Amino acid sequence: MKRVFVLGSLFLVSTLSLISCRETSEENEKEVIVREVEVEKETPAETEERKGILERTGERVDKEVNEEIDEEIDKIGDDN
Repeated sequence: MKRVFVLGSLFLVSTLSLISCRETSEENEKEVIVREVEVEKETPAETEERKGILERTGERVDKEVNEEIDEEIDKIGDDN
């Protein structure tokens, strides 16, 4: 009877010590990192200044050519 009581007590104490001393797993804990970033928006004038002379000239020529093409298409009319 003493053996059963002693073994039962040891079992109970060891079980309680394992349950109460359990550490929380680090997988369940999440760390949130917040970063502050400053973003500067460029104005259209700044963007225009970064382009080279050839790019600006090419855009103007493309615009003029597209306008002329649109005018010719309007002169021809719609075939439908």
